[in-house]
Amino acid sequence: MSGKNQQRLRRARSTRAKIAELAAARLTVHRSNSHIYAQVIDASGAKVLAAASTVEPEVRAAVKHGANVKAAAEVGRRIAERARKAGIEAVAFDRAGYKFHGRVKALAEAAREAGLKF
Repeated sequence: MSGKNQQRLRRARSTRAKIAELAAARLTVHRSNSHIYAQVIDASGAKVLAAASTVEPEVRAAVKHGANVKAAAEVGRRIAERARKAGIEAVAFDRAGYKFHGRVKALAEAAREAGLKF
């Protein structure tokens, strides 16, 4: 693991501890150089209730490149839609140590617009 990734995971640790304290379902984001992934995980942290990413064929058809703000917004809309279908209205947003900026921010705002509360 690189030093940069270890620093990100260290930053994420306190957020995850706080979310576990709240006992809320969490919307977690993972960002790579070429894709963005989102998952809604139940309060116990044991089960993924909904997932969306730019790897999915439907998303790849809709967006040209998986690592931009437009693609992140599409994933945000899809994760909110799937979470609501699974009966989840409110989540805690886990940005996994990434800055709330760019793709992470676009995903969060699109999920909020699609009806997910956090």
